[in-house]
Order: sequence, then C-alpha cells, then structure tokens
Amino acid sequence: MNKPITPISAKPSEYGIDPSLVKKRAAELPDMVSIMLKDLFPDLPDIIYPNEENSLEGVRKAAVDSLMKVDMSMIKPGDSVNVLASHHGFTLLGGQPYAELLKAVKDVVEKKTGCKDIRLRAGVGMRFRETEEYIKRYGLDTYYNGKAVGVAPVDEGVPIETEIGTLYGLKKIYDADWIIHVHHTDVREVHFHRQVDKAVKPFGMSYARIETRSTYHQNLGPRAANFVARAIFESKFVQSKFAFAAFLDVGPHGIVGVDCDNDLYALNDRATFIGCQRYGKVMTLFGEIKDCIAVLDFPCPVPYVFSAGVIFANFVGANTDLYDLKSPLPPYTWYTEAFYGKNGKPLLDEIPAINPAIKMCIHNYAWVGYPSAFFAEYIPTVVVGREQGDLFNKDPLNMRYMDYALTAKTLDSAMNFAYKTTGTDKVIIFDGAMGGMNVSKSMAEFLMEKAPLVSERVENALLPKWLKQRGVDVSILNKLEK
Repeated sequence: MNKPITPISAKPSEYGIDPSLVKKRAAELPDMVSIMLKDLFPDLPDIIYPNEENSLEGVRKAAVDSLMKVDMSMIKPGDSVNVLASHHGFTLLGGQPYAELLKAVKDVVEKKTGCKDIRLRAGVGMRFRETEEYIKRYGLDTYYNGKAVGVAPVDEGVPIETEIGTLYGLKKIYDADWIIHVHHTDVREVHFHRQVDKAVKPFGMSYARIETRSTYHQNLGPRAANFVARAIFESKFVQSKFAFAAFLDVGPHGIVGVDCDNDLYALNDRATFIGCQRYGKVMTLFGEIKDCIAVLDFPCPVPYVFSAGVIFANFVGANTDLYDLKSPLPPYTWYTEAFYGKNGKPLLDEIPAINPAIKMCIHNYAWVGYPSAFFAEYIPTVVVGREQGDLFNKDPLNMRYMDYALTAKTLDSAMNFAYKTTGTDKVIIFDGAMGGMNVSKSMAEFLMEKAPLVSERVENALLPKWLKQRGVDVSILNKLEK
C-alpha cells in the first residue's frame, strides 16, 4: 500500500461543474491509500505510460515504430485521408496518450506517403460538443492545420449498403479517399458489447448516424447489435476506403504499446485477448467485493468514471461474469429501467439485480450528458455540492437524477453520512488514478488478499472459457509476446 495516487484533474467542460467548485478530491480523505495493479497482478505487462516523468516519448516511439511497419502504399500524395477518432479515447489516462497517437498517425502518414490532405474526424455519442473540447484541449486543431472537427450522430449522413440492408454512416467520416481507424484496447463498456468485436464497434457507433447507432440503444440491444458494426465495416463502401487501424495497446494499469494492422479482425482478436486477460482479472476481483462505498470523482458522465481501468457501469454489473456469454443479461445496459417493473425489481428472474456490494455512492465529481437516473434510483446516492445538483437538474438526460439523490455540502459530510449509514469502511474511488487505484486501507487489505486466488482462477478456468466462446485461439498470446 502507498500514499494515494493523484487523481485525474477536474477539467473545464460544459458537461461538468467549474473545476474550482471541486473543493476536495476523495483521495485526500483520511485513511485512503493506493494499490498498484502490478502489485495485485505481477504478470501484467510493463507499461510505457504513465511513468515518473509522465513523458509521452514512449508512446510516440511505440506509435512511430508500429506505424512504420504497416502498409500505407494505397495512399498516394494527392489523396485525402480521414483519421478517425472516438471520444472515449480522450478519457484514457488523462487523454494525452490518445492525442499523441493521433498526432503520430498524421506525421507518419505524411512522411511515408507524401500525402498532405490529412484530416481528423473525432466521433462522439450523446455529448455533441465533447470532442470539440478535446480537439482544442490537446491542440489537435493546430496540429491538423485547422482540419480537425468533432462529428456528432445528428450530422449529415451517408447511406451504406450492407448485407443486412441500408445503414447510415456520417458523411464527414467518409468524405475522404481513405480512412484510418484509430482506437484503443481499453474494454470500456463490457456490460454493453461483452468483448465481442470491440475493435469494430465504432463503425456502428462513433462513425454512424443516430438511426443506425440506435440499434445498440433502442432496437436490438447491445449484444445483438454487435453485428451491425461488422456489417458496416465489411460493406464495399467502407472496405474501399479502409487503409489500416492504429490502436493504443492499453491495460488497466497504463499504456503497454501501440498496435497497427491492415487487418482489423486480426487486431480485434488481439484486443479480445487483452480485454479478457488483463481486464478480466480486475473485473473478477471487483466481483469479490461484498460491501463498499463507491466514490465518483472523475471528469466523465456517471457510468464512465474509472477505477483500475474499469468504469463504474461495469462495477454495477460486477456481481455477474460480464465476460461469460452464457451468463444472463448484465444488471446494467442501456436504458436498463426497461428491464425493471414499477415495483423496482427485474421483470424476468434471469435478470440479476445490480451489484449489491455497492451500499452507497458518493458523487463528488462526475458529468452530465448521459442518462444516469437509473444509478441514483437503485443505489443510495449523495451528491456533493448544490451546484452539481443544479447541473443535473438542468440536464435533459438527467432531470430525475436528483429526485433519488441527497445533497451534501462537503465531501467530508457526505462520507461521514455514508460510513454511519452503511456500516462499512471499505471505499473504492473512481478517480482515474493511473497505474493503480485509490481505496480505503481496509479495501486495500481485502483486495490484496483476494488477488492471487482471482489471478489463478482467471488464468486456469475463466480465460480459456471466455476466449473459446469468442473463437479466439489461445496461441494469440505468443503473437502478443512477440
């Protein structure tokens, strides 16, 4: 156990309160410590970021080395290229590593091909201005010579003929001769895609019109809708433009490297292995927790705040095996309230209740812009600060969030209330702490005791099952090590 890791800083955004209003971070509370993930799981690979200097040189070198090996011969000097990004990449480890990869892609493509017309197209979900904020924050508008724009699902669409009918992408995504898919192996919404075709998912989400991306949300549901992204990617239209993919190789503890490939499905297999092996251990360890107070303290909407590389929405479902494709529906997916009756209970017996280990949620700092009333309705929630409560009351997607939550003046008063009400002193903080996680001392002791048993169970029993269900050859490990 160590002193707490500095959390990801509060950031100015129209989706969150002014950073000056975040008076105290949860990591500053008494009895908080940190655990490094390499101490919990020593077999996690070495990382190139974060480091002592928080230098991005390792990320830049890994990106250039991998990009120099990928085939770019299809791109000619007079062609146009759209570099495609997704908003979630900018919330990884402060956002700088993903921005650095996007810069490296531009530099190497220009160097190898002589192409000068290189644009950045950054897709987003529900917070339509979010990627515009990221583009300015990381200087990508300047780096791309004014050719960097955020695209939203309500922008002009383009029809894409697929084997399942006409689907719709975003015109600005595909208005170039070539596209380069820049993403990451961070698992993010395992409760959503269940680690199936995760590398392909942006083609049905970040790069798609709202009518098509809504197949995930309102029509087919997340698992059934996975094939929509694959259908779009495999269309003649997209294949005629696809050059290659460049992914940040991410673990729950940091950036491991950069993986580039002209074959997205080969890269997808590697991403699947990474998601199941590295993140599966953290997810399974979280499932061992029997009682805790969860503290949200990260510049993202409620479900997307991070601890140990895992988002809060996944923790809400940690009482089930989110990687087991034969397991029942996870407790939380999109518009989960559709699975619940007016009595507050699941409509079907096979739908599990949300993670009963979460005795209370202290909302110290998290953004609006994503429907989150479900969390406050089913988890006792205390929001710190009147200003934050007011922000949620004004958000069209969260007008009922504060109907279920209490407000505390300070973080300390909220925590004192939580300790007395829940009877537990185990705390897990979702603050994006890089390399490890910030928790209470009692929680640290519990996790350190359970981690070796969890690691053995994942390696020997769960991982082979997860990979077999997804058709991934275990020998892929050798390719990763090489």
